[in-house]
Amino acid sequence: MPEEFEIALVTDVGSTTTKARLFKKKGNEYRFVSSGEAPTTVEAPFEDVTRGVRNAVREVEELTGLHLLEEKGIIWPRKANQEGVDIYATTSSAGGGLQMMVAGVVKTMSAESAERAALGAGAIVMDTIAVDDGRMPHQKIQRIRTLRPDMILVAGGTDGGTITHVTEMAELIAAAEPKARLGIGYELPIVYSGNKDARPAISKTLGKFALKIVDNIRPVLELENTEPARDAIHELFMEHVMSHAPGYDKLMKWTEVPIMPTPAGEGRMFRTLAELRRVNVIGVGLGGATTNVYSVYDGKFVRTVSANLGMSYSICNVLKEATISNIMRWVPFDVEPAIVRNRLRNKMIRPTTIPQTLEELVVEHAVAREALRLGFFHHKQLARGLMGVQRVKTMGEIFEQKAEVETYIDMMHVDFLAGTGGLLSHAPRRAQSALLLMDGFQPEGLTKLAQDSVFMMPHLGVLSTVYPKASLEIFEKDCLVRLGTCIAPKGVLGKGGNALSFKVEHENHVVEDNIPFGSIKAVPLEPNKSAKLVLSPAKDLDVGRGPGHGLETTVEGGVVGLIIDCRGRPISVPEDPAVRRQKLLEWYQALDMYPESIYGRIGSAEVKGGD
Repeated sequence: MPEEFEIALVTDVGSTTTKARLFKKKGNEYRFVSSGEAPTTVEAPFEDVTRGVRNAVREVEELTGLHLLEEKGIIWPRKANQEGVDIYATTSSAGGGLQMMVAGVVKTMSAESAERAALGAGAIVMDTIAVDDGRMPHQKIQRIRTLRPDMILVAGGTDGGTITHVTEMAELIAAAEPKARLGIGYELPIVYSGNKDARPAISKTLGKFALKIVDNIRPVLELENTEPARDAIHELFMEHVMSHAPGYDKLMKWTEVPIMPTPAGEGRMFRTLAELRRVNVIGVGLGGATTNVYSVYDGKFVRTVSANLGMSYSICNVLKEATISNIMRWVPFDVEPAIVRNRLRNKMIRPTTIPQTLEELVVEHAVAREALRLGFFHHKQLARGLMGVQRVKTMGEIFEQKAEVETYIDMMHVDFLAGTGGLLSHAPRRAQSALLLMDGFQPEGLTKLAQDSVFMMPHLGVLSTVYPKASLEIFEKDCLVRLGTCIAPKGVLGKGGNALSFKVEHENHVVEDNIPFGSIKAVPLEPNKSAKLVLSPAKDLDVGRGPGHGLETTVEGGVVGLIIDCRGRPISVPEDPAVRRQKLLEWYQALDMYPESIYGRIGSAEVKGGD
């Protein structure tokens, strides 16, 4: 494969839509050129995924005038007459994506590490089986038998330790005789990533499956080594899962780059951004059925998928888990909870519909905040220090027993927060996406906000495995919409008053103001522009240098600009309904979230109609 490319074609075979993206070198820079989309054809009557790929690529051909297809597939490498592309790659989530079961010895140790590895590889974890998960052996066997996953990851024990428990777990799997989801005649892939001393016993017990043995995921208690397991999952995903899906055997021959699960492509792009820019990143993919959260913090990559939190198919699960009261706290008008429940139920049974009125949009945004909040809460339960590791604790940690359960993610040190997914990417106003991210994740200090504008992250993620610098260049120039920088003091002022004074200097233009606690202010600053910022917080508030300490730095702008968020951390939402509605309207007006003409209407009028 050449060190650089002139033309690259990447597709993402989704569950309903196949998306093609063409990238090209223009002068000394790489840019996004064109896109094409077509229905995915993995199911009957076509049962050949390459038909949908061809249809999407043909649309790119029509838009660009390039010749990219021939009878046997994508034309690569590029021919002397300039037909074809230098590289073709693809991701896929068709057929439900990669669905895995994880098995470990201790639920909060080896099983948790195995779950992190599977999620990081782009899988949906259907269940986690462990010796101490509270289920009887026959219940575990029945669960394993009925799940029918694409793959199983088995881990447990440190190298040189006891092999009894992990071999017992393998015996349960063998007794269950699980069958692969895509066909009863296929060998079920199993990855073993546990105690190396147990390998002979594991090979004997699980030899009838497509077994792959890799390095221990927890060779010692103090170390987690997930990369070998992730690589094995990707390899077996290609060999034993994708090869059995309709048409994927042909698609695999079209590309030298291994097919990657779509969530793994998204995660790979966030990792590329964090590694090449040396920043801490949190990303979220807010979908219709699932919410994927990614973090790269101090070099540690974690992905979690909340398979029951989404904005269409799973919207009622958000209602159930968040409760109606938490959703209603973001709604700035009078509406009966029963009406909101009915609207969400209608959305679940008609998942492709979009809000038709402003009130419906505001309610949907309220649900999105709770989906993001819950998804991040689930994420922090896995983004934490290794359980079982002995270290010196403070007296406070000893008494509170919290040293090993709290997340290591400190929002004060998160540099970049980005979102993708239909609701965020297609929000009528960019300020809506910005505030949803702020309310869902509650960033602290100074945090850059961005969103994926054209659903290119999976494409660029798989491309980054071969051309990381080119992928990052396209990502920053053509994929990301820079929303702005959030400036959020950490802490709460009990008696109110001024939270922060600031001064922004940009091109001989100076803006100065004092921000009362509980307020938001937007200061215009265009994308790709920077300004000098001076902050002076109240003595109980922290902007990154400690409570009461000022900060002088340079900040970048965005579509929304600089967003100074003095609502406190955690955000203080008033409990009194009238005060709460007034505060919400103030926040929305400060960012110009909705058309100005509607604020009086939704702030005072009672919404009586249902869906």
